[in-house]
Amino acid sequence: MAPVTVQSTPDQLAEPDVVRLPAGARRTRVAATLVVLVLLLSGTLWGEDSAFPFGPFRMYSTRADPDAPVISTRVVGLTAAGEEVRLSGGAVGLRRAEFEGQLQRFVDDPALLGQVADAYEAQNPDGADLVEVQVVLRHIELDGGSTTGVTEDRVLVTYRLGGGS
Repeated sequence: MAPVTVQSTPDQLAEPDVVRLPAGARRTRVAATLVVLVLLLSGTLWGEDSAFPFGPFRMYSTRADPDAPVISTRVVGLTAAGEEVRLSGGAVGLRRAEFEGQLQRFVDDPALLGQVADAYEAQNPDGADLVEVQVVLRHIELDGGSTTGVTEDRVLVTYRLGGGS
């Protein structure tokens, strides 16, 4: 084995390169920081979800009433025999959260549900023939945060295929 040589420490330690910002650059950074902090504080106090990240993201910053009903949205197609075909949950390439985000558009223009039916038929060519599409809101009753077993379905929007709403 070769002997290990220990080097002596240098007489002068190297100083790290420190770049000092000019006063104007420091003032700009402080001003930018203050603007961001004011936006965050204002958004927290008076903002809405649409102002995120300068507004609160309420799904994480608030809690729901443990006795208020939970509302579950689903989209179903109905066959001529009255059978339900599930169209939500990715069956038509649209996840539930994406659909719920556009819910008001379907309420305002029920004919858009025809496009959901078209997407279902394109992805399920051998699937059941649909005559109607509905948006159903299921209200699930809670007591202290636990389900009571009581549910109520309400049809929010209906669109009759081939004949309009």
